[in-house]
Amino acid sequence: MADSDRANAPPLPLTRASILSAHDAIAHQIHRTPIFTSSSLSTALPGKNALFFKAENLQKGGAFKFRGASFSLSRLSADELAKGVCTHSSGNHAGALALAAKERGVKCYVVMPNNSAQPKIDAVRSYGASVTFCEPNAPARAAALAKVQAETGATFVPPYDAVNTIIGQGTALLELMGQAPEPLAAVVAPVGGGGLLAGTALAAEGTGVRVFGAEPAGADDCAQGLKEGKRREDVQANTIADGLRTPVGVLNFPIIQEKVEKVITVTDEEIVEAMRLMWERLKLVVEPSGAAAFAAVRSAEFQELGIEGPIGIIISGGNIDLSKPLPWTRQN
Repeated sequence: MADSDRANAPPLPLTRASILSAHDAIAHQIHRTPIFTSSSLSTALPGKNALFFKAENLQKGGAFKFRGASFSLSRLSADELAKGVCTHSSGNHAGALALAAKERGVKCYVVMPNNSAQPKIDAVRSYGASVTFCEPNAPARAAALAKVQAETGATFVPPYDAVNTIIGQGTALLELMGQAPEPLAAVVAPVGGGGLLAGTALAAEGTGVRVFGAEPAGADDCAQGLKEGKRREDVQANTIADGLRTPVGVLNFPIIQEKVEKVITVTDEEIVEAMRLMWERLKLVVEPSGAAAFAAVRSAEFQELGIEGPIGIIISGGNIDLSKPLPWTRQN
């Protein structure tokens, strides 16, 4: 597509075909992250399922978010790219967009809460983005972002609730399905804002792969909304999984409602135990949010489903502040 056409291009439909096209568009920019297995983790499960861990913690920027950011940039016109991009985020999306923009020579402006973790602030700045701080609440964030856009003309790239973001995130499952040595029976992905889970569900469409979500019990707005048949607009989050504290997005919720079999909630204790096992057995640096899917697979609720066959687990990220004690040492 010519740059002059991109600005007026209609959004791609939210389909598996669009995700296949997106992967073609960004394959040269993203890492095709490896999959990991562990016989000890598999045989410890009641069902003895083979487990295939998709290591998005090894993605550029340390999280799956680089996929959606890269595809979002690929859909912008030359004029839009010349004015730069902007977003609001306290975590992985901020770093992903900043890095994707840097690789394209595009200016990036990020609004971050003033209580953001210092390593994440440092990462965003190291990628060359301009950081604006705001109070840690939605009105302040919106006002700060509006001011940045007014001053720069930059295009807003949402962290999760946007068509291009959802489509880009779905490319992780496409790769996982191609890398697994046998067909998957199911896949589990974490859900916060829902871009990864919605994209995963779309990528699985028509393949026979059952899709499940994993959500912290202390931020379970998606699971509660599914039970109530209506999206919850906010969440009173209290969880160690900081990447999953966001309410599920407006675009993402109906996709999850239609295409995800179940969202399983897990406690912080279960997340920390899953995280410790992944560090020990897989030798991977995984953040709490990245361990949520494995925690869900280990749960009695999931095991009682009696799924037979291989299970894919998406490790969403590995950005953790290593200057602080690891959570299992804090618990002790």
